[in-house]
Amino acid sequence: MSHELMQLPYAMDALEPHISRETLEYHYGKHHQTYVNTLNGLVEGTPDAELSLEDLVKKASGKLFNQAAQVWNHNFYWQSLSPNGGGEPDGELKAAIEKRWGSVDAFRKEFTEQTVANFASGWGWLVKKADGSLDIVQTDDAETPLSDDSLTPLLTCDIWEHAYYIDYRNARPKYMEAFWKLVNWEFAAANLAK
Repeated sequence: MSHELMQLPYAMDALEPHISRETLEYHYGKHHQTYVNTLNGLVEGTPDAELSLEDLVKKASGKLFNQAAQVWNHNFYWQSLSPNGGGEPDGELKAAIEKRWGSVDAFRKEFTEQTVANFASGWGWLVKKADGSLDIVQTDDAETPLSDDSLTPLLTCDIWEHAYYIDYRNARPKYMEAFWKLVNWEFAAANLAK
């Protein structure tokens, strides 16, 4: 099967003023598309061409893993954002966050601090562990919690510089402020319910 660039769940300018159309044109239209194209080139004519994206991420290594995981991570990231996002979660997700961190504000503060402090290009994740509790996980490069059967990703924040450099230059903390205005709690809640 050939992998395709996912359709964004919103218009290219829908995340403005927090994330610009120009950022999406580069981040989604060029970086994400290049991961998809490179992945297709790597699997074409091989048994891996028959695997789903998730199965590729779970079995691959090296360059194939990097490309497949970056496609999957970006697919997940675009869904972690919404033009109608921000605010606070509700229901079971809010209860689970409060059980683990005491409050949504405390979670947001810890997630931001850990993600900003990640020295690498990578990802900040909210995950559900096998015991049902929540945690914050930082991954470098293309690494993803999808590779760990004991973790269920709920939402992610991309901290590769191409995610924020056009809008925020090197100010990752400013980008994180914007992330919280766009975070898609409904997507995270749906993942929690899986």
